[in-house]
Amino acid sequence: MKILSVYDSEFKSYGKVLSGYDTAELLEAMKKIPLPASGTAYEPSIDCLEACNIMKDFRECAYGGMPVQLGMCWGYNTKLNCLEYHRDSEVNVGTEDFILLLAKQDEIEDNVLDTAQVKAFLVPAGLPVEVYATTLHYAPCQTNAETSFRVAVVLPLGTNTEKPEITPKNDEDKLLWARNKWLLAHPDSSEAKSGAWIGIRGVNIDIETKEN
Repeated sequence: MKILSVYDSEFKSYGKVLSGYDTAELLEAMKKIPLPASGTAYEPSIDCLEACNIMKDFRECAYGGMPVQLGMCWGYNTKLNCLEYHRDSEVNVGTEDFILLLAKQDEIEDNVLDTAQVKAFLVPAGLPVEVYATTLHYAPCQTNAETSFRVAVVLPLGTNTEKPEITPKNDEDKLLWARNKWLLAHPDSSEAKSGAWIGIRGVNIDIETKEN
C-alpha cells in the first residue's frame, strides 16, 4: 500500500507533529530495553522512561497538566490485526522510523470498519507525533521485514490497564477491551480468538504484501 508521511497534508485529520521536544534522553533509554524474541511487547508504564526529563514536558505541555503514563510498544510487526481508540490523544516517538496504520472513528458503521479506509503513515525516528482521540490505530509497524521498532506511548494515566466491570448500556460498550481502550479486531487476529469484538472487514493489511 502507499506509505504517506506525517508531514503530508493527509495526516492533518489524523494527528499532528509535535515540535519543541528534546527526545534524545528518552530514545537512549528506550534502546536499552531488550527486544522480544518474536512478536510485540507492550507496557503502559515503564519506570526508566518515566524518569526521563521529557515525561514532565509531555504531562505539562502535551496534556495540559493531566496525569499521564509513559510506556512503550516494541518488537516486530507488519500487520494491521486490530484498530483501537481512546477518549484522549496518544503521543508516539520511535527510536527508528516506523509506520502507523490509521483510520477514523467516524468511518465505523455498525461497529465495523472496512480496511479499505486504512491509510499508512511513516513517522521519522525521534519525532513526536500526536494521534488524535478520533483516530483508530494499533501496534506500529517496522519499515521492512528485516528491522524492528521501539515506539514510546504516552497516554492518560490508567489507559490500557485492566478492563472495568460494566453493565453494557449501548452497542459501543461491546468494543471495550481494557481501560480507556475500545477495540475492533480482524478475524485473523489473536485478539479475535481471545474474544475481542470482530469489527474489521477486508484484507488484514500487511505492509510487506504488495497486493494491499
